[in-house]
Amino acid sequence: MKGSFAEELYSESLQHQIETDLMPSPRRDQNEEPWCGSDEELDRPDLDREWQRRHDQFHTSGYRDGLIAGKEAAAQEGFNIGFKESVLVGYNWGLVRGVTSAFALLPDDLKERLIERREKRTEFQKLYESAYSISTTDALRLFNESLTAKKAAEQSENAEIETSRAGLQEQRSEQNQLLNYAAELRSLVLESPAVTVKSL
Repeated sequence: MKGSFAEELYSESLQHQIETDLMPSPRRDQNEEPWCGSDEELDRPDLDREWQRRHDQFHTSGYRDGLIAGKEAAAQEGFNIGFKESVLVGYNWGLVRGVTSAFALLPDDLKERLIERREKRTEFQKLYESAYSISTTDALRLFNESLTAKKAAEQSENAEIETSRAGLQEQRSEQNQLLNYAAELRSLVLESPAVTVKSL
């Protein structure tokens, strides 16, 4: 009973499907398919222009991407080299400024308890004033000058140019100014046992 009910319900649609499947369709030539065209039907110059436009577009964008990646890699490499050269000097410079300013801001009676000798307290104060007389920009300039003097000294040693050595000695004393501050602080801390700096 169920089978006959389904046949009655769907008989018309099934019959129509069977008829369309059995009907002979006119045979179409493959060249008549809309996606298959002969060379005569296609517009060859349009395709060539489109191909050239896309080639130029991707070539240009690939070239640009390569340049950008190269610039980023070079900038990162330069940053890494600069960081390695400057991190220790910058850290020591910050340490000098931090320790001396902390000491300078202490009350006088506490300074006397930390450092008994008046001369050493005066040296700490002078180091503080000297370090704070150099701005951050000036410290950066001094560091840059130290790097250029170092490179010039290396080049002069290789070329053995005697005339520039006297000028380089003067530059070396100036460029070591930042390093001299750290050495002076280290000396003062070693002579003052009550003052401890763990990272010095």
